[in-house]
Amino acid sequence: MAKLPQTGSQTVGPFFAYGLTPRQYGYDFPQIADGVLAGDAVPGERIRVAGRVLDGAGQPIEDALVEIWQADAQGVFPGPQRSANDGFTGFGRCGTGTDPERRFVFDTIRPGAPGPGQAPHLSVIVLMRGMLVHCHTRIYFPDEPANAEDPVLLAAPEARRGTLIAKADGPGRYRFDIRMQGDGETVFFEI
Repeated sequence: MAKLPQTGSQTVGPFFAYGLTPRQYGYDFPQIADGVLAGDAVPGERIRVAGRVLDGAGQPIEDALVEIWQADAQGVFPGPQRSANDGFTGFGRCGTGTDPERRFVFDTIRPGAPGPGQAPHLSVIVLMRGMLVHCHTRIYFPDEPANAEDPVLLAAPEARRGTLIAKADGPGRYRFDIRMQGDGETVFFEI
């Protein structure tokens, strides 16, 4: 039996595939962001961050949208202080509906520390059906000494900090599953 796509009236919240990730879903519309944040000319260590958005039962959510924002390898965010001419956007967006494993995948560079006492990280926003307010979290890297000083990471209860740290999944590859609720729920921040 063929699966019919959702229409805007069947989707609660701000995620509409045809408007936010149209190429991913086969629409011929331009989009402002995708899963590639760094062009070939961007200096820095190439990394891939992939994962799934999971429900309370640990099942992948097939219509989530994940956005990330990050600094470049020197810790500078895109803006007036940094030229974007080299192909670094610092912003990526990926839906989970078209990947066979229901993953989000981001190809980028490893960020630098954005300031003193801060660990390199990716800022993350999660949007999905049935969720009226998006969730904010962060992805930290497992081999980063500055994690021990980062004030945002230290603000999370010690027993739950591990939900903010990606797992190494090979050279330059990281795995980060976002658990929306239940055992091992990812720490989310009020902003």
